Amino acid sequence: MTLQTVLLVAAALFSVGLYGALSQQVVVMVMMGLELMLNGLILAAAGFWWFLAPDPSGQVLLLVIIVAMTVEMAMGFAVATHLHRVRRADMTDMAADLSG
Repeated sequence: MTLQTVLLVAAALFSVGLYGALSQQVVVMVMMGLELMLNGLILAAAGFWWFLAPDPSGQVLLLVIIVAMTVEMAMGFAVATHLHRVRRADMTDMAADLSG
């Protein structure tokens, strides 16, 4: 596997996530699209670190980023679940008043 292959897969993941985040109106589906976009970025960063400078410190940094992303997405899903339970709002335009 070459760097070009890894970057191609990362670009495909990012593109599918971007399409999913922009085309959906359900909050959970938008969050899944964002998750795919972040996974594409992490894969690209891991590919660069693996092929250009195989240093373990880059892998540790990626693990920290993955843990932070997991906590962020868990909190986002908790907010989306609470929003659905309290207001029966699952669409992004129904949750617009949370922006303030």
